[in-house]
Amino acid sequence: MSPPLVIAYALAGRVDIDLTKEPLGKDQKGHPVFLKDIWPSSHEIHETILKGIQPEMFKTRYKHIRKDNPVWDKISVTKGAQYAWDPKSTYIRNPPYFDNFALELPALPKLSHLHALALFGDSVTTDHISPAGSFKANSPAGKYLLSQGIQEEDFNSYGSRRGNHEVMMRGTFGNVRIFNKMAGKEGGFTRMPDGEILPIFEACEKYKKQNMPLILFAGKDYGMGSSRDWAAKGTALLGVRAVVAQSFERIHRSNLIGMGVLPLQFEDGESWETHGITGDEIFSLTGLETLKPRQTAYLEMGKKKIKLTSCLDTPTEVDYYKHGGILPYVLRHILA
Repeated sequence: MSPPLVIAYALAGRVDIDLTKEPLGKDQKGHPVFLKDIWPSSHEIHETILKGIQPEMFKTRYKHIRKDNPVWDKISVTKGAQYAWDPKSTYIRNPPYFDNFALELPALPKLSHLHALALFGDSVTTDHISPAGSFKANSPAGKYLLSQGIQEEDFNSYGSRRGNHEVMMRGTFGNVRIFNKMAGKEGGFTRMPDGEILPIFEACEKYKKQNMPLILFAGKDYGMGSSRDWAAKGTALLGVRAVVAQSFERIHRSNLIGMGVLPLQFEDGESWETHGITGDEIFSLTGLETLKPRQTAYLEMGKKKIKLTSCLDTPTEVDYYKHGGILPYVLRHILA
């Protein structure tokens, strides 16, 4: 809410007022006073700005900024054409997005022998997927920072360490309120094929060592909320190759494609629950050998075949996916 509106509601003394029809109060003569009567005109606002903001204010404030905060002068700077990544930094690390990059268009990812990572319900937000707040020492991200010599009081938050993929990967699906039906409890856990319950990051590390690609399932409005890019980045870096949901939030769907993760949608009225999916199955996605927008695909598990719709909505999104995401797509076009 804008500051002028806060003042208007304060003058009215209540917030359930219709400011377009009801007066804020009465003047000294008992006449009703509406918001439009006291709202400043554009000319009045401009005149106030000219009177209140002068160039000298900025010159005075910033003239000695380096002396005001001598810490800036103590920061060591490395000069060069490329950024000097510090392998010891716990805030900014060289991300692995271009590892094994080649100019040639890669083969489409194999979407067979997929293991389920999660069975989520409706309205899973990007904060559920990639939280921005604080985390504890016993979390995967906390254990990582402790191993790097960082004390718990200096952890800061996921949001402040979003330049470090090692932290953000460990925080993906780490919200204390996210509920995975496979694990049967809140907090970012999953169930392994042998029945062991592990934090999702630790499970993904085990799957990665065994070269096992992952798939996850969700309900309606998957990825709703803020367009948090790490919700898609973390998903991709954990080894998830496809997300099947009843519906997606528009921007998160686009972000998944931008990271090379395939979003797919159940038929109307269908879900992982109606199909009796438990997470113990081994899945394959077929019908995607030749990609085109909004094509029909099939989720196969044993003898069962479930019809899906690819959420690659445009030819450009198909191209992004073929390249493995928007970053390699752009780099190949620049280098070409």
